[in-house]
Amino acid sequence: SIIKAGVVFGLAELAKFSLILLIPLFALLALVWWLTKSGKLFSTFKILILVFTIGFLTLWPVYQYHTWNYPGQRQAQDTKLLLSSFGSRPLADSVAWMADKPILRPYAQYFLGLSMVLQRAVGGNTTYFMGEVSASGWKTYFPIVYFIKETLAFHILTIIAILYAIWLRKKPSFVVIALLSFIAIYWFFSLKSNLNIGVRHLLPTFPFAIILVSAMIVKLLKKPYLKIKYVILCGLILWQIISVISVYPSFLAYFNEAAGGPDKGHLYTVDSNMDWGQDLQRLNQWLEKNNINKIYLDYFGGSDTKYYLKEKYAQWWGDRDKKELPQGSYLAVSATFLQGGRGKPVQGFTSSSGFYNWLDDYEPVAKIGYSIFVYKIDN
Repeated sequence: SIIKAGVVFGLAELAKFSLILLIPLFALLALVWWLTKSGKLFSTFKILILVFTIGFLTLWPVYQYHTWNYPGQRQAQDTKLLLSSFGSRPLADSVAWMADKPILRPYAQYFLGLSMVLQRAVGGNTTYFMGEVSASGWKTYFPIVYFIKETLAFHILTIIAILYAIWLRKKPSFVVIALLSFIAIYWFFSLKSNLNIGVRHLLPTFPFAIILVSAMIVKLLKKPYLKIKYVILCGLILWQIISVISVYPSFLAYFNEAAGGPDKGHLYTVDSNMDWGQDLQRLNQWLEKNNINKIYLDYFGGSDTKYYLKEKYAQWWGDRDKKELPQGSYLAVSATFLQGGRGKPVQGFTSSSGFYNWLDDYEPVAKIGYSIFVYKIDN
């Protein structure tokens, strides 16, 4: 029903700001539906507007709860500060204006979050990718990262599904058009974004891709020809299982065999593709196992280093002179900082770089969960 559709749309917007892209998607699908099914443009878009209205009404109680004890004046001040550098001043000013209006404050908080996401997508984030460091992103980032971060078995199944769909030469159903449209729109905006910090930004497209591939493979299996297809499918599924389980417990750092596995993943990309600070406790376990009482650490993550490492922790950062490290000391560097300090800056990138090139002369004595590299400084 329309009410259920609206509530689900609202829940989607609550789950992830980037799903604001559902609005142009639904508008496109409404147009397709009108052209192919209904024939009544006004009725089709009236339903769409009702769905959007119900969806945004669903947002209100959730954000009202979050702003209940948030003074309106303080919310307005914070909103103005956070959006002070936002590119579209009319939008930023509108959000700031709503921030101290009792009925509109929940929506001001939602649009603040949405605006911050848009601002970051445009502004980018300093990161490493295939030997380079940039804050403005790469057009090849998401295609390459998607290829090396997802299993080869699934890629092969995707190719089989596409080839079989082409061979069938059948007009796609409206459901298939809807799923493909979402994937296309989401990929389009991802490729235009300067925020290249992880394959996770493509996650909303994964369920749709899996559904489409699975549906086509099931159709293929129902055909009587090529009995060997069952053997091939079982082999691919087994490969998928082994490939994923083999990196346990470091699933975040998964890279497929084409990239050389997680051991070589840092050569391609870092940040949330492999390093979110998840191995700090494992570093402490390694220190205790090897009776190491002190380690210099340049850590990428949100955990409390002093809590986990206690007196063993000595702070380090890339811009420091390596001569400050005592002879025979241990240095641990998170992969994100390590590669960021080794990558070649792209044209126009002016921040400091190359500050960890000196570690090329050393081999790590340990790699903690693929995300922290440990060196012993002997000279």
